[in-house]
Amino acid sequence: MENKSSSERARDVQTMFTRIAGRYDLMNRLMTAGQDMRWRREVIRRAGLPAQGRLLDLGAGTGDLARLGLEKSHGCQVTAADFTFEMMREGRKVASPAGLAWSAADALNLPFARESFDAVVSGFLLRNVTDVKRSLREQRRVLKPGGRLVTLDTTRPRPSLLTPFIQFHLHVVIPTLGRLLASQPEAYRYLPESTEHFLSAEQLAAAMQETGFRKVGFHLLMAGTIAIHWGEK
Repeated sequence: MENKSSSERARDVQTMFTRIAGRYDLMNRLMTAGQDMRWRREVIRRAGLPAQGRLLDLGAGTGDLARLGLEKSHGCQVTAADFTFEMMREGRKVASPAGLAWSAADALNLPFARESFDAVVSGFLLRNVTDVKRSLREQRRVLKPGGRLVTLDTTRPRPSLLTPFIQFHLHVVIPTLGRLLASQPEAYRYLPESTEHFLSAEQLAAAMQETGFRKVGFHLLMAGTIAIHWGEK
């Protein structure tokens, strides 16, 4: 996707997620050895959503973070937003608890008013947007003062003794699972490649600070290939 325009890249990503929507959750569990739900719970914990607060799950996919937010905070209102309709259709097949609303939304042009949410969370969103800083600015815009952004995403792994094993997992195990279980080998070649071309954890933290977030921090997971970042408006 390197030589394509931003709009072409966005359409390609949307098409890819449309194709893998039916097996998306299963593949997430397998690729992360079942750890991704634990990471998502940590995202919700760090969001610090108040009782009856408003939460935006951006790039929500099938809504895992949105449902965890409803479980964690009594009486909250949660909006699960994504630009791939098929992902949201898959999510709506699961029982939707009271307080959960679904919305079509582009992460670069959010259809929400300024200062609408107490927290904004995302899972594996930012590596797929065409302009990370613009998305961060939009997320900051819709946050209330003092509101928190927490994002879970892949991060470019640092060279280490584990590098050969990480490379094998990214370029052999994941595409093989994608071919066997989702019949989408191309999609599951893109996902590892997007990990290696995405920002490092330090670079994403710097981007958050440059777009106006304070109290920025991050925590590395899964041999440095996954990171949770957080910041405050």
